[in-house]
Amino acid sequence: MVRSRMKREGYGAQTATMPVTTPFVVMAKPIGPICNLRCDYCYYLQKKSLFPSTEHFRMRPEVLEAYVSSFIAESPGPMVHFVWHGGEPTLAGTDFFKKVLELQARYTPEGWQCLNNLQTNGTRLDPGWCSFLAENNFTVGLSIDGPEHLHDAYRIDRKGDATHSKVMQGLRRLRAHGIEPDILCTLNAANSKFPAEVYHFFLDQKVRWLQFLPVVTRLADGTVAPWSVKSQEMGTFLNTVFDEWIRHDLGRIGIQNFLECMLVAGGKPANICIMSETCGRVLAVEHDGGTYSCDHFVNPGNYLGNLTTDSLADLIESPVQRAFGKAKKESLPGYCKECPVLSFCNGGCPKDRFIKTPDGEDGLNYLCEGYRSYYSHLQPELEGILGFYKKGMSPQAIMAEIEKSEISARAKWKTASRNDTCPCGSGKKYKHCCFASHRR
Repeated sequence: MVRSRMKREGYGAQTATMPVTTPFVVMAKPIGPICNLRCDYCYYLQKKSLFPSTEHFRMRPEVLEAYVSSFIAESPGPMVHFVWHGGEPTLAGTDFFKKVLELQARYTPEGWQCLNNLQTNGTRLDPGWCSFLAENNFTVGLSIDGPEHLHDAYRIDRKGDATHSKVMQGLRRLRAHGIEPDILCTLNAANSKFPAEVYHFFLDQKVRWLQFLPVVTRLADGTVAPWSVKSQEMGTFLNTVFDEWIRHDLGRIGIQNFLECMLVAGGKPANICIMSETCGRVLAVEHDGGTYSCDHFVNPGNYLGNLTTDSLADLIESPVQRAFGKAKKESLPGYCKECPVLSFCNGGCPKDRFIKTPDGEDGLNYLCEGYRSYYSHLQPELEGILGFYKKGMSPQAIMAEIEKSEISARAKWKTASRNDTCPCGSGKKYKHCCFASHRR
């Protein structure tokens, strides 16, 4: 067994005092907050201030071995998912990841399997890197914020130069080596104003999996940074893309934001933490082994311990971390508890809960207005789509059914006279209801 091997050979952290039955995720940062880019909205570059000025930001061999061995030993299995994050993890070099694979082979029990995911900005993906990733079955997450003029608004290198062309070259190289990356697109003050242009860019690039991640940065004085997405614009962006997706692209491209909502509409829990009732199952491990409650809460107040001396299982199940996870639900203001789309939102990420509710209570999410618009718009549409899926209909058949129903609905408005009952279903006469807004 892995645990006995760890104890016998003296590697890794102390053995966990309690088993972990619920899977957890670790975002490991082999070079800490070091990156070859200087994206305006990056929340992690500032983490350098947590360490001495002489810090060598690179995971030492003994820390790496402690992490790999303990994470395997303390995972429920049989699939163990390693997530390599940054900063920019490719700066660690392929030799670092060759050591990762060697350690995984050493500590993985028979019948288990380790999977590796690399989240990268894509600018350093030369043929050597792509060959390594392909040969060792890495999955890749690639950050692209849309077409060139929108991507380059904030994603710049240390010299202030644009990065879009390098990222697109990285995408082409990955595909040439048989890797189709998942795309992460932030929603910020620049690209959120152009939902159709951003979405069509990714369609033109034949992207298969896409996630939109809203950027919210709070400055030291409490104000919101100018690159942050505006709440209403986020809602409009997601609604616009969703409307096109369900009518033309079901089955063609997977958009995580919408698919997670479909799970919730079907009565299942969301997989992503920002939509879940509670959080706390995604730890951040720094290059020195320091372990924190969350990637967005790497600070002294959320320091849990160090994996070279503490068990990851004990840290994830510790009273402090459990309280951190439960606080997401327990700290919801009353305004949220009465919200009709609470089951989708659950208050969003706690890091963004810094505005007041309409009645003056603290703890409302900065993105509340956009979330309420977005989830309210999606809910009835998703319930209809789920009904079609339950009938065994294909995505193509569902899109055809949506088109058919919309043609029928437009016909009702076209033929309605002023004194007819309004087609919207209000029970009022058309002339006293929607006539003005549908006047031909």
